Amino acid sequence: RYVELKHGRISQLAFLGQITTRAGYTLPGDIDLSGTSFESIPNGYAAISAIPATGIIQLIAFIGFLEGWVMKDVTGEAEFAGDFRNGYIDFGWDSFDEETKLSKRAIELN
Repeated sequence: RYVELKHGRISQLAFLGQITTRAGYTLPGDIDLSGTSFESIPNGYAAISAIPATGIIQLIAFIGFLEGWVMKDVTGEAEFAGDFRNGYIDFGWDSFDEETKLSKRAIELN
């Protein structure tokens, strides 16, 4: 179940990234040393061919790093499937009662 939750969260971030860039918000500066600006990268699938090869390699390496070492229960302290806090980040989760926690986890799935 945790893989389903993790991929759902990644999809949500990808969707927000798509909306943000289509609205015209981009990072300032250049994506590489040759002067390719973030603004010159198109939206959607066209961006893949516009990003320099070294940038694609960096993206794949970063995703691999997150998959292998960050987005998993490292400490064994997970309360439920998909709990990747690892005893570090709380954001108020521990202050909710059990019914609210169950409701919020069900909302994430649906």
